[in-house]
Amino acid sequence: MRIAMLAAQDAPGWRAAHVEGLSAALSALGHEVAVHHPPADLPGQQLGQFVDSLRTEWARARPDLVHGHSWRPGLAAVLAAQPSGVPVIQSFHGLGTGAGQRTGVERLVGKQAALVVATCEHELLELAAAGVPRSRIALAARGVDVELFQPRGDTAQRTGLRRIVTVADPMVDNGLVDLVAALPRLGEVELVIAGTPGSGEADRITRCARRFGVDERVRLLGVVPRAELPALLRSADVVACVPPQATWDALALEAMACGVPVVATAVGGLTDAVIDGVTGVLVPPRDLKQLVRRLRAVLDDETFRNTCEIAGVDRVQARHTWPDVGRSVERLYRHVLEPATPTRKIRAPRPLTTRDSAMS
Repeated sequence: MRIAMLAAQDAPGWRAAHVEGLSAALSALGHEVAVHHPPADLPGQQLGQFVDSLRTEWARARPDLVHGHSWRPGLAAVLAAQPSGVPVIQSFHGLGTGAGQRTGVERLVGKQAALVVATCEHELLELAAAGVPRSRIALAARGVDVELFQPRGDTAQRTGLRRIVTVADPMVDNGLVDLVAALPRLGEVELVIAGTPGSGEADRITRCARRFGVDERVRLLGVVPRAELPALLRSADVVACVPPQATWDALALEAMACGVPVVATAVGGLTDAVIDGVTGVLVPPRDLKQLVRRLRAVLDDETFRNTCEIAGVDRVQARHTWPDVGRSVERLYRHVLEPATPTRKIRAPRPLTTRDSAMS
């Protein structure tokens, strides 16, 4: 198959890694994959130019299908694919909230796509609630680079304290203030934060750490190169992933692949990724008392941590390796490309225009 991927050039680390991993897995299966990066201001003045350039390219060499990743590239994908009739597969990697432009575009793109790929049950339900026909939603697990994220390898240098590690995403509320507020009740424990929290969250972390007198036990590392992230995760006694709302679950899966127990909020894809009591524990969001209790229980129970190490690695190896995910997505692609039969024929949606995106 000739596959065109559309993904944001400036996508945060996990999103970029997903597109890279999926593209590599499909290439290894013998497919020809080209990755295109729309302008960052979509939908904006450059939308028309970018769409026209793709239409010209695809008129010369038509791809078999287009796969958009996130809402802006998805918008460009459905617009560029319409003249040639190329089917569009869409992955949102999480939907927006409220009634803004993003939400409107997501609804339009979701209804135009031949198939929308969700990575967890929560996202599937969100897509159905947004109006995407259930018959055009499919599940495919998120992939993990198990050559990079594995239990054996270098470990980042540790202090004499027990260690909680987390990784911040600047685009969401990571729940980091809750982790800082938990520290005074956990004894000799440090919190190591990789990545860059959003500016508002970073300020709250600093103020909270000073108020509770734990500023010397909160370490903000900034952006950690992806190649160095496994060593940092392996240095942790616990990896925490505690956003108050549904968000990216890659951190939990990568920690499990490294054999580290995960304490995560019971939201979104985290409820699929973490098996409560087996690969880690789930806690209600914004429940500081439960968060402290669960963190303390995991930190104090070496036997449980060792059990989580085995179970977490096994689960990722069984469900989330890129070769397996690539084959799963390949099957979805082939399903879309099969000639429609009377029992599965779907009425074509009304073509989407740049006017639609401007009005949403």
